[in-house]
Amino acid sequence: MTTTATSADVLPFGEFFTEDHHAIREAVRDFATKEIAPNAQAVDREARFPIATFKKLGELDLLGLTIPSEYGGAGMDYRSYAIAVEEIARACGSTGLSYAAHCSLGTTPIYLFGNDAQKQKFLPKLARGEFIGCWALTEPGTGSDAAAQKTTARRQGDHYVLNGTKQFITNATDADTAIIMAMTDISQGRRGISAFVVEKDTPGFYVSKVEKKLGMRGSPTASLTMEDCKVPAENMLGLEGEGYKQALQTLEGGRISIGALALGIAQAALDSALQYAKQREAFGQPIGKFQFIQGYLADMSTQISAARLMLYHAAWMKDHGKRVTLEGSQAKLFASEIASRVCNLCVQIHGGYGYVEDFPAERFLRDAKLCEIGEGTSEIQRLVIARQLGV
Repeated sequence: MTTTATSADVLPFGEFFTEDHHAIREAVRDFATKEIAPNAQAVDREARFPIATFKKLGELDLLGLTIPSEYGGAGMDYRSYAIAVEEIARACGSTGLSYAAHCSLGTTPIYLFGNDAQKQKFLPKLARGEFIGCWALTEPGTGSDAAAQKTTARRQGDHYVLNGTKQFITNATDADTAIIMAMTDISQGRRGISAFVVEKDTPGFYVSKVEKKLGMRGSPTASLTMEDCKVPAENMLGLEGEGYKQALQTLEGGRISIGALALGIAQAALDSALQYAKQREAFGQPIGKFQFIQGYLADMSTQISAARLMLYHAAWMKDHGKRVTLEGSQAKLFASEIASRVCNLCVQIHGGYGYVEDFPAERFLRDAKLCEIGEGTSEIQRLVIARQLGV
């Protein structure tokens, strides 16, 4: 991983970035360059969750970056978190995805919607890396139709009994806590969905299938099944029927998170393409001297810069208490789609070497595709944007 200058390095202080933000970027980039990037190829090839890396991220207060200090976190803003996601993903897409899923999906909802007892019980361990978190909304046959939940939660005394299966859950194999969406009142449709924190080793709760994936192979994706799984009523987040509303709010922040993930992968692809274009010679000169290659690199850099501005504008809005339904969807849509384009051009610039595992270009392309699918497909983002425009 190189340290090629990016537009994020040269944006002025003030509205978008302060000295603290630049310090976070420098610290995370240093850690990612030394500790994450050297293992990225092995993490991908072996489909290995980098648990040791997560322990170190916890020691650096990065797993609870936006969680207040009273609950074991660092108490920083969303821009700081987006910066961390971008820099980690720049070093390793798999690690970046699991980091984002742990923070924005597996941890933040407990802070946003949990009571103080729940926060005291779970957040310090999640922030320190003693626990890994995940969030389970998607089910077989539902996908983008998040309201069509089939998992049920039936009240039984001081417990709820959960039955159903969740699919495509990031971190599921290694998670100590899972936030599960389930129907507590089927007759109410989406207004009957509630959220529960389910702890690992709860009887009737288990990993039922581990997926083999095109990319992000070091970030585990699996199905979670509940068979008469008894969860204490005190583990419900908020009130009955608030789950769907909570999910929408969680996804709103998560879109910025996935946009930052895509941005980091795209930046890594540009870094790699630039380095290769300067070193690889053809017809007596570096290929970077040819106008076609220069044009590709110029397009890649421009698209990344545009995505970065959109992303951090949305993060700035979130930090200032503004709704980011429109801006978050726009940033996620644009960043994820340009990441695929940039990574495709990276492969093209590498030529034959871009198609083999000796070089990281093929991994960047495989990893980038997920960003157009996860936490709302590009099609769903366009639907959300159109609705925000009043059509």
